[in-house]
Amino acid sequence: MRFVVSTLLLLMLPGGIAAQTTPALHLPDYVGTYADAPGHTLEIVAGDGLFAVQDESKYRLRPSGVDQFTTISGQTIPFPRDAKGKVTGYLQDGKFHPRVSTSVTPESAALARPRPIGQDSPSDYRYHSPADLRDGIAVGDIAHSELGTATADAIVHGILDGTYKDVHSVLLYQHGKLVLEEYFYGYSAQRTHQLRSATKSVVSTLAGIAIDQGAIPGVSEAVLPRLSYSSYDHPDPRKAAITLDNFLSMSSGLDCNDHSSNSPGREMVLDDLPDWVKATLDLPLINDPGSKAYYCSGGVAVVGRVVENAVHIKLPEYAQTNLFGPLGIKRADWGWNYDLTNANKEYAQIHLRPRDMLKLGILFAQDGRWHGRQVVSAAWVKTATAEHSHVDNVSYGYFWWRPWLNVETPSGVQHVNLVSAQGNGGQKIYLVPQYDLVAVFTAGGYNAESTPPNSIMAKIVLPALMAAYSHTHAALPAR
Repeated sequence: MRFVVSTLLLLMLPGGIAAQTTPALHLPDYVGTYADAPGHTLEIVAGDGLFAVQDESKYRLRPSGVDQFTTISGQTIPFPRDAKGKVTGYLQDGKFHPRVSTSVTPESAALARPRPIGQDSPSDYRYHSPADLRDGIAVGDIAHSELGTATADAIVHGILDGTYKDVHSVLLYQHGKLVLEEYFYGYSAQRTHQLRSATKSVVSTLAGIAIDQGAIPGVSEAVLPRLSYSSYDHPDPRKAAITLDNFLSMSSGLDCNDHSSNSPGREMVLDDLPDWVKATLDLPLINDPGSKAYYCSGGVAVVGRVVENAVHIKLPEYAQTNLFGPLGIKRADWGWNYDLTNANKEYAQIHLRPRDMLKLGILFAQDGRWHGRQVVSAAWVKTATAEHSHVDNVSYGYFWWRPWLNVETPSGVQHVNLVSAQGNGGQKIYLVPQYDLVAVFTAGGYNAESTPPNSIMAKIVLPALMAAYSHTHAALPAR
């Protein structure tokens, strides 16, 4: 799921810039709210550098001259001043974007540093057990777990000292208890976070529930008869053979590849069209359905619409009644704009609280059961998290990833397989069954090449568990 990005922020994609001498700049001079695209603003905040913030997403601006900054794609952004020396706006491609206020929202200001001044030193941190919110999640003390307080210290210290940048929350749940819950950059247990493409795993779960209920016969169901369109561009008899399985495993055969700049079905093209479902199905077929897999966000819209048509209610309503409600999540505590058109500037991503993300992970770790209730069948949990294809050279299930991490141990590098829901920026729900662990991360490293949650898992969490298991009992073999 792609998030709304301003024309300035679109330029802040990975690509790198040459090393430059940093001029002496007074960063607070640039802080404020600026007019951006029509109807949109962006905010400039200052912390250990200058950042552009829009819709809770933060992007670094690097000093490159007097009143001048550079995006990581290399474009120069000057900030003009008036006769009194006050910054009046910024220039991009010759267009002036005025500064409309010298203030920013508290939420955006908090994104400038991990924790408020006076609480942001690693030496200030002292572990505390997560609060019992009586939300169905049992809590415990990490000191009494196989993770140990040293794990909590290492994670939090690494986030506070900048080793692991822009991590917004960390939740570790082992052996049936939440033993670590920490928030940064202004986030809290009650604040929702964008899931980006981790939303795909929720859509997969709803498809599974619809199949469990008999609204859809199964994953071999042909997709086109479930939709109302009379015709499609690029007619091809193979389109009639595309099944739910093909879309869930990213192997529809359509020319839909978010990671190819040449694909007409890449997300940034489809998102600008008036009907994402029709636009996806209008694409030409370049492979037989089921033969090759490419990362295709348009297919998620197709699956969601198939479920809606089968159950005869809007997908968010269906989610509340059949998934979130049974998990004890109130409708007021999450958000999902599910308009599948270019009018949707949130790009159909769910906003959930981290504890509610954890509930989804626990549900799958418990074979679809939540406090004695079978919310989604164990058969679907097993099927959705099994390998059905390879996407970007990674094992892939039904909108669930099956990645691996290489973990350095005293006996050498060990390859650990995981199951995960994941989204751009570092949104993660990790399932590690061999250590009875569910881990949740939210983060703001949007469009970044590195993924701090992966590093935290590989360098801190998994080594601690491996060491504990080697001393107490033999770990189950990696799967």
